[in-house]
Amino acid sequence: MTRHTASIRLAAMTENDKTIEQQVRSVDHSRVQDQDGRSGRPAPTAAAEIISALAEGRIEEKGLLPYSSNYTFLATVHHQQHEIPAVYKPRRGENPLWDFPAGTLCQRETAAFVVSEALGWSLVPPTVLRDGPRGPGSIQFFIECDPEFHYFNMREDARYAPALRRLTLFDFLINNADRKAGHCLYGYHRRFTVAGGWGEPAHAHMWAIDHGICFHHQYKLRTVIWEFAGEPIEEELLADLQSLQRLIDTEPIHSTLDLLLSVPELDALRRRIRELLADRHYPLPPAHQRNYPWPPI
Repeated sequence: MTRHTASIRLAAMTENDKTIEQQVRSVDHSRVQDQDGRSGRPAPTAAAEIISALAEGRIEEKGLLPYSSNYTFLATVHHQQHEIPAVYKPRRGENPLWDFPAGTLCQRETAAFVVSEALGWSLVPPTVLRDGPRGPGSIQFFIECDPEFHYFNMREDARYAPALRRLTLFDFLINNADRKAGHCLYGYHRRFTVAGGWGEPAHAHMWAIDHGICFHHQYKLRTVIWEFAGEPIEEELLADLQSLQRLIDTEPIHSTLDLLLSVPELDALRRRIRELLADRHYPLPPAHQRNYPWPPI
């Protein structure tokens, strides 16, 4: 038996996994609304139909993606007459880490999408937790992009600053331990409907990927994006943070995150929101610790 087949075996989906899948699908990701009726901006790709397609379609593996820390598969999701490009990360393919509970990286990938949509920032491609050919895992919409164009190409261009500012706050909120430059993608998307299929390419959008080692209850932020450190947070973004503060304790967001994250991790997320709202400035890198990921790209 090869290392590949020995380390990734078919696994039955647990009842908790099935509940998570149902909860993620129950959220109207195309427009999230808080208790005061304030709605987030419509997600450019994360419409309810593409979430349903990712959750219900048949997954066909195309092959392993190179240079990944864990087993990551390029896949096609077949849904009715449509084919949707996706990235499949099975739980059984996750390498164990000393500081993160085993088998939870796919849940963190999904939680990052839920928080991104609750903020109305549409930073994370549509992601669901579901059963697949190699057992339960995250399945994420694949973003077509130029792999040579990443954060280090964007940072000198003011046109990307608004998206990078949101991403800076997002990474602090989810306590991202691995924001590399290559995890910032800039690609075109096309709207998808079950009835009409794929539309024409729309405007380009900045996406953030690879959120498996996020949401730890202890501070672990490592990112290449520090140029906004110490600057005041814009009022518009503070309003989004206030909305998130309400939404994470409102259904269905609360019960979804409660299934994906542990109690200490969810409490730590609440604490980080409070810290940003109280300080009203972009986070500063702490002294005497490593604040950058390696490798940086």
